[in-house]
Amino acid sequence: MEKTTIKDVVNDLRARRDCLSLAHENIKKEADQYNKIIIVLSLMTGAIESTKIKMGWNGDAVALIPIFLSSIIGMISALAKFRDFPTKLETLVQAISLLTNTLTKARNHEELDDDLLTEYNNALQSNEMALYPDIRRNYLKQSHKNLLCIMNQEAKYYENIKKVNNGEKIDIKCDSSDSSGDISIKHVNSFQEEEKDIEVEMNELDETTHRDNKLKPINEEIDL
Repeated sequence: MEKTTIKDVVNDLRARRDCLSLAHENIKKEADQYNKIIIVLSLMTGAIESTKIKMGWNGDAVALIPIFLSSIIGMISALAKFRDFPTKLETLVQAISLLTNTLTKARNHEELDDDLLTEYNNALQSNEMALYPDIRRNYLKQSHKNLLCIMNQEAKYYENIKKVNNGEKIDIKCDSSDSSGDISIKHVNSFQEEEKDIEVEMNELDETTHRDNKLKPINEEIDL
């Protein structure tokens, strides 16, 4: 699709930059999984070697365990090297940096000129070379979906601001699927529970005082 306005260029650059960011995030997670497994196995190997020396285990089966674990560590390291994670991440970082710089320049322009169009085309070339077409399609689809959800949420936000300024009532629903929860709502609920506890204590205190006041004349009569 041809981009003829500065707004179209900005939206396209945002989507493509987020596309590469999502790819970078997933590749980094996969690389971290390999590194975590290697670290755990290495620590296990060292612990077994130390335990074997300390306990004086000289059996053949015990001696084979560190060798077996070392072989697994070597295989995982070879697979991680074969995947070439550092090169992929570096390529994505460079492409993201170029797209971000072009996006910043586009936001500072009011019209689409030849210089900005040239930089935009260079950014597109970098984006297309950073990922394979089928992989780029999946990430770009997710990026478009995320941007549309963000724009939809922003529209609702500004609409609610107008309602509040006009004195109208707004309906805000909190997402219960968020495991972290809303901190402010938790504080409000805890404060309301504390108020209820205080009211109960005050009511009990009032009832006790009221009973004492009623019993006082009786005690006086008994003393007389």
